[in-house]
Amino acid sequence: MMEREFISQRIKEYQIQEFIDHSLGNVGHSHTIMKKTPMGEKIVVFASRPGLVVGRKGANIKDLTKTLKKKFNLENPQIEISEVENIHMDANIVAEKIVSSLERFGTNRFKGVGHKMMEKVMEAGARGVEIIISGKVPGARARSWRFYMGYVKKCGDAAQMALLTSTRAAQLKPGVVGIRVSIMPKNVRLPDDVRMRVLAPVVQPQTPIVEVKTEVPALVEATEPTEKPKRRSRKKKEQKEEQKEETKEEKKEEAVHEA
Repeated sequence: MMEREFISQRIKEYQIQEFIDHSLGNVGHSHTIMKKTPMGEKIVVFASRPGLVVGRKGANIKDLTKTLKKKFNLENPQIEISEVENIHMDANIVAEKIVSSLERFGTNRFKGVGHKMMEKVMEAGARGVEIIISGKVPGARARSWRFYMGYVKKCGDAAQMALLTSTRAAQLKPGVVGIRVSIMPKNVRLPDDVRMRVLAPVVQPQTPIVEVKTEVPALVEATEPTEKPKRRSRKKKEQKEEQKEETKEEKKEEAVHEA
């Protein structure tokens, strides 16, 4: 069954990561990735101090490869060390630093340790950070102290997938003190982050407009040309009026003679 093979492979990777984490103490171990290659199994160890992981003349790497071969039945494990670039954005490294500082200075300076690490995480570019220190701190009664800054998602898909969490335990004289670190990265897109996309205007190619001239034959009507009325000159009008006056005078004189 393919499903069982995948599950067994993931369980094996988790066991190897836990073993490397317990075997490499105070070296700034972040996480481990296991890859299959034609030559064998390739194990990439991410740490903040790779020199301590390698050891003098590679002694730590040699011992680790021998134990991995015997304990996990690996044929040819090839261990590769990679350095973490931004150590304050890794929850495992931050939790390990808090544990080492508490074991070194005790519970009297736990507030200073919490505030200092919180400020460094925010300066590294995180959106939010939460540090919880629980145990017999600073008195004999157990209680929890919470240091937080910024915005940290508590529920939903962003809290399960994007939130970086780590839990560690510090062995102190009063007892075991638990440390839980939660870091919210800045590049996480939350569900309420709505962005409007501005689409560029679509420029359509302009087609050249061609004017087509069509000659329409004129309709010629077979009609006779109408003659314009001739204008009479002023002289002719005056002559006619004079003739009319003369005829009137003559008619008057004839009437007088007859009487």
